[in-house]
Amino acid sequence: MKVKIIILEHPRIQSENRFNDIANTPLWSCLMGGYVASALKAAGHDVRLIDCTVNGWNFSKTATEIMAFSPALLAVNGVYMWEKTGSLFDFFQNLRQAGFMGHITLFGFYPTLACHRILAFSKAVDSVCVGECEITVTELASRLSVHTPVGNIKGLAERHGNGMNLTGSRKPISDPDLFDFPVRPDQDFTTVSILGSRGCYNHCSFCPVPSFYNNGPLWRGRSPENILLEIEELVSKGITDFYFADPNFIGPGKKGKERTQKLMELIRPLKITFGMETRPQDLDDEIMESLVSSGFTSMLLGVESGSETLLGHLSKGITRNSSERAIARCRTFGIEPEIGFLMFVPDSTLSNLGENFEFLEKNGLLDRLDRTANLFSHSHIVLMGTSGYHRHQQEGRLTPSGYQGFEGEIEYTDKRVAWMRDVMVFACLHILKESASCDSPIHWQKPQGQGAAKRVNDYLVKLFERLLKDAASVKPSDDPEMVKKNIESEIHREMRLAEFLEP
Repeated sequence: MKVKIIILEHPRIQSENRFNDIANTPLWSCLMGGYVASALKAAGHDVRLIDCTVNGWNFSKTATEIMAFSPALLAVNGVYMWEKTGSLFDFFQNLRQAGFMGHITLFGFYPTLACHRILAFSKAVDSVCVGECEITVTELASRLSVHTPVGNIKGLAERHGNGMNLTGSRKPISDPDLFDFPVRPDQDFTTVSILGSRGCYNHCSFCPVPSFYNNGPLWRGRSPENILLEIEELVSKGITDFYFADPNFIGPGKKGKERTQKLMELIRPLKITFGMETRPQDLDDEIMESLVSSGFTSMLLGVESGSETLLGHLSKGITRNSSERAIARCRTFGIEPEIGFLMFVPDSTLSNLGENFEFLEKNGLLDRLDRTANLFSHSHIVLMGTSGYHRHQQEGRLTPSGYQGFEGEIEYTDKRVAWMRDVMVFACLHILKESASCDSPIHWQKPQGQGAAKRVNDYLVKLFERLLKDAASVKPSDDPEMVKKNIESEIHREMRLAEFLEP
């Protein structure tokens, strides 16, 4: 017996201060709602996927559509929105007050990591699907279709008094080929995201991916043939550019590379282009040659630090040398890599910051304003449920912050590093906000390595060097606010001078 179901990608509200941080959810979250919708459709249910990231609906419009459809199940991909997250739970409460009687369940990275808090705080939410969710949601829908209690479903957390009841964890599917291709909203896309694998074989302390997959490293690749079928289906609809949203595209060891080589052989005749993310040590000349000859155009490398000490603290499992080799290798094959980087980490010393700066400068990563401002501004963010959150909590260094304590404010070992972080992040975010204005001489669509952008970029590099020297004599009582005001004036002066000097 089928039931009416809405799968919701809820409205996203941009944070005022965290607009440049992408750590709130892994990239592949953008496909999660589509995968859940496809699983429910395959089970014969009446499914509607509402993607507010595509249609632009606000919470009010979304609520109107939900009430009109009146589904028995509202399954929501809950994405953490920093200080705006409360709006999502206000939305659920408003639905209940308007008379919505359907079952509300949440799935995704944030609900999985914060299931205890969500069920304790939000009485409007009935359940949370913990971990890989397609089968859990489908079993929930099956129970609702015959009006039986939904308890004792593996992977489904329910409210129990003031706490929760979770009937065991659900083991992730070993063969991702078994998942149907995700439902995709109707819209013209220039680039389409696709998922070639699930999980990661490493366990970085800051990353929510291992915690989502039963608290450990777990990588499972789709077969090249299965990926090819999905790409061919999308190519038949006119799509020619793809981005693999995998946390780790290539996968572990010799088998990971052999699988990648096979996939490249299969997609090469399609003449598509694609981008991806991977770890530095997964690249070699043979893989790069195969990737580029098959349409590879963009790369994000998870480097994180130029300090061997900090790489150890982050459980990154790579070395500085392996990152440098990967960057050079990409450039040899005509690919300019983007870099995942954490400039400021709670255990940093000023010496570590110097190592980070030297690494970026040595590897030619500070010559473009959009990249420089990002590299200098990213700080270590600790989220509930990750191994880093637990470790710092055990050490007594973590103060819960953010919505329902989902973020962890970590006490910096060196207060001078914390001072420099506050000042440098302020400068970078100010520049990035300026670059969003169409009237700005440093607008992001203008060349980022010349003209006004180059002048401001050079200023930002010199500012980092200056602050690193100044930080050595900073006292814990020193207030950074006056320094921030001076920097703001300096940035605007550099932009005015650049406009004046340009021919």
